[in-house]
Amino acid sequence: MGDGIRVVIVDDHSIFRSGLRSDLDSSVSVVGEAADVPSALAVIAQTRPDVVLLDVHLPGGAGVDATGGEEVIRGSSALASTPSAPSAPTRFLALSVSDAAEDVVRVIRAGARGYITKGSSGVEVSRAVHAVAGGDAVFSPRLAGFVLDAFGAVSGETAVVDDELDRLSAREQEVMRLIARGYAYKEVASELFISIKTVETHVSAVLRKLQLSSRHELTAWASERRLL
Repeated sequence: MGDGIRVVIVDDHSIFRSGLRSDLDSSVSVVGEAADVPSALAVIAQTRPDVVLLDVHLPGGAGVDATGGEEVIRGSSALASTPSAPSAPTRFLALSVSDAAEDVVRVIRAGARGYITKGSSGVEVSRAVHAVAGGDAVFSPRLAGFVLDAFGAVSGETAVVDDELDRLSAREQEVMRLIARGYAYKEVASELFISIKTVETHVSAVLRKLQLSSRHELTAWASERRLL
């Protein structure tokens, strides 16, 4: 274990961290864990791991526009310039339930070397850790095509999508994705723990801000921008 790839697991669910730790290959050594942005930055600074496995959305972040995962990556980048920094840099592998287009683009832009979903097996995650530690980029199969498309036109298409999403609040974006995926108002209310009336209000605001007239148009809009 001591000669294996040293990793830190960053996720706000302790059960997931424990399960992942037990599922990883014996060649992967977990040297630390964290549940939020501040503790992640602290444990990364202390352990200087080879790879950080982190969720995209983490509590404790200071930024309004950045996800917690982005803040961890960018906050840790300063370690590379310190005198005691290891010769090999710490690399980041996003491991998330989200396969939303903007989450993938933003965390890769921040500096992550890969992005896989939490549906991956322990063997798959271990292989991804080895690949990322070796300098390769790794993506879940269903995300690979999107990543190639997105970064082939990152300066234009992604900027447009970001601009459009900036019109919506964080809650409106959550409602928008669920409605675009075909959820009924009642299902959205249950999923987000809000009232049906509040869902209706958010949907009206989303349609108005995006200049759309129906749920059908919203689904088409989200699909074209790979937000589903």
